Amino acid sequence: MTPTPEDVRRWDVEHLWHPFTQMAEYAATEPLVVARAEGHYLVDDRGRRYFDATSALWCNLFGHRVPEIDEAVREQLGRVAHSTLLGATHPAAAELARRLVEVAPAGLTRVFFSDDGATAVEAALKLAFQYRLLTRGEADAREATFLAIENAYHGDTLGAAAVGGVALFHETFRPILLRTLRVTTHDAGEVEAVLAREGGRVCGVILEPGVQAAAGMIRVPEGFLTKVARSTRRHGALLILDEVATGFGRTGAMFACQHEGVTPDLLCVAKGLTGGYLPVAATLAAETVYTPFLGGYAEYRHFFHGHTYTGNPLGCAAALATLKLLRERKLVEAVPAKSAVLREALAPLARHPHVGDIRLTGLMGGVVLLADRAANRAFAPDRRVGHRVGLAMRERGVFARPLGDVMVLMPPLTTTDDELRMLGAVLHAAVVEVLGP
Repeated sequence: MTPTPEDVRRWDVEHLWHPFTQMAEYAATEPLVVARAEGHYLVDDRGRRYFDATSALWCNLFGHRVPEIDEAVREQLGRVAHSTLLGATHPAAAELARRLVEVAPAGLTRVFFSDDGATAVEAALKLAFQYRLLTRGEADAREATFLAIENAYHGDTLGAAAVGGVALFHETFRPILLRTLRVTTHDAGEVEAVLAREGGRVCGVILEPGVQAAAGMIRVPEGFLTKVARSTRRHGALLILDEVATGFGRTGAMFACQHEGVTPDLLCVAKGLTGGYLPVAATLAAETVYTPFLGGYAEYRHFFHGHTYTGNPLGCAAALATLKLLRERKLVEAVPAKSAVLREALAPLARHPHVGDIRLTGLMGGVVLLADRAANRAFAPDRRVGHRVGLAMRERGVFARPLGDVMVLMPPLTTTDDELRMLGAVLHAAVVEVLGP
């Protein structure tokens, strides 16, 4: 028997534990029940339509129910839904690995599949550590550590959380996380100083190129990545780039590191890889990282890491269709023009007394709401200003998920100019409703 809308709402409150959600407050509110989706719009169980300004948490590149991806998954389903990559392969995984190498920064030649952004980062951290062990020996590896950027977000598994720096998310778990060094700002000189001080103990430097997304869409200064890449080479640390949020066109390049012509040693991708359809992630490695793992079986140099659904054929089929759409429709090349339209649509917000920074890189946007703009003073958390503005946007037919009091806008790459203008106008109206003119 099909559950009624009342069943769904009751079961949701009685049994579901939602991520990043205070359930005591959630249970007292009216949930948005997404029953279906069409193009750029979510449709709830009462037939109301909402523009999906979050792109299904930043991963939906083309909208929902894309015919080409639907067909690719259906065709794959007619062959095999899942088959392990432990000791076997399948055509979709092999082809996807090849296609990723073709679009990735030159020099990345090996692809390790996993499930989501955190697992891609987790694999990269373990690869970097084992690379150090294999190339420098156990005594050196025991002293190895990682260097990360304050306010970074790389996921919520223990390794990924250890190199994260958003205190609200990660501080609770600090006692059970591996030790990580941090620099407090995007200061390449500080990175160089830490690497020099540590005398080669840093086995990997991890950062988000272009934009620190979960920190509030903070733009990384131009040239920072280039300088850090030079420092890592000089001090023998691997450069790990987390492009889970910035990859696949979000910043106006296939990968944000390509704006500065930087090739990392390890590149983590997920989210947009399957067009927002299925959980597939990848960690791409340079051949120089891959080679030390080779040897006789009894040497046990191989990478002892993996997941049950690594390289899932359905997900790989969706990813292949996604890469084909990006290539054939030239959607990445169109992002700068769309970004300019969104920037113009958001411009009137700059005059509002409670709006601080308007951050926009490609189609990654964040509008900062402040209690006092002149003093750069935040609202008290219990006022839940960002949440209230989000609800006001929902009443106007736009679904948005803020980061605290930063209103995040991550529309699909295929969003029309009219929809981008609508998005700016709706956000402005919602801010005025909640905070006054």
